[in-house]
Amino acid sequence: MSGGAEGRLRVAIVGTGVAGAATGFALARRGAAVTFVEAGLAGRATAAGAGIIQPWSSSAGGDFYRLYAAAADYYPELVERLAEAGVRDTGYHRAGALVVNRDRAVIDAAEERIASRAAEAATIGEVRRIGAAEARELFPPLADGFDALHLSGGARVDGRRLREALLAGAQAHGAELIEGTAALTESGGVEVEGRAVPADAVVVAAGAWTDLLLAPLGARVGVEPQRGQLVHLRVEGVETRDWPSVHPVAPHYLVAFDGGRVVAGATRETGSGFDARETADGLRQVLADALAVAPGLADATVIETRVGLRPLADGDEPVFGPVEGHAGLFVNAGFGAAGLTMGPLVGDLLARRVLDA
Repeated sequence: MSGGAEGRLRVAIVGTGVAGAATGFALARRGAAVTFVEAGLAGRATAAGAGIIQPWSSSAGGDFYRLYAAAADYYPELVERLAEAGVRDTGYHRAGALVVNRDRAVIDAAEERIASRAAEAATIGEVRRIGAAEARELFPPLADGFDALHLSGGARVDGRRLREALLAGAQAHGAELIEGTAALTESGGVEVEGRAVPADAVVVAAGAWTDLLLAPLGARVGVEPQRGQLVHLRVEGVETRDWPSVHPVAPHYLVAFDGGRVVAGATRETGSGFDARETADGLRQVLADALAVAPGLADATVIETRVGLRPLADGDEPVFGPVEGHAGLFVNAGFGAAGLTMGPLVGDLLARRVLDA
């Protein structure tokens, strides 16, 4: 693909969640002239996501799992690349993970699944079967009676800090950011509130809004919003930085951050549309699930609630690559609940495809 007047490929990226920011960082550090466009819509998934990096106990298989696991293993490289760009606050931290359940057979199955994957998982660390007492030492609010697995390589990332780090890294390589609402033109270009953005290629990384942007071109990749509600708690007087994330072999989870913060999540409300409200029933569900696993959080302070509209793909895998029938137009979307894990690696993979096109 040819570049602009200076010989650099000009790429416009619509959306600065983890998918767009990672793609832009990967392109900019390889020499492309990157322009980000961000509309600042309510319900952006990256700003709400809990950021657990622990794919190995997932029941997913096939290509989805292989990408999921490879993405977790990519994080140390990403941190190194950002450090080379002068960015060191990435929000990424390895504090371990606990897979817990009261049914020993469920943990037996999880242990067998993890063991079959461990040899190819570079960042999984040590995997140990532990009892309820040790599990509570690692995560003190946990209920008694759980059988558990401890994965020392489990990690978490603060999506907001990661996004800022990726944007800062891209800007260190000359990227620019425009705030405003983007529209695709019939020729495959981008306009922001009527003003053309010079670009040789366009990447649509607009999360749940991706198909809305593509619609005027008659294109569709099959992504819909799925609402996820989360509750942020603070455990007073306790440093929780090194508490592991907690996975009850269910859609809900607990993940600890610095300063006593523990995130409880999350609902998976398929069919929500672009409704980014917090609802009474959603918050009831999140808190009920959290306290069933960790009743020691009952006295924690509710400090914040967040809502994200996950980009849920029609198929089983995220959608990234060229848009058929539209030269120079690419898409990066459809990660569902796995965006903060998969986004950085997929952004890097897509950057290579854009440059090679």
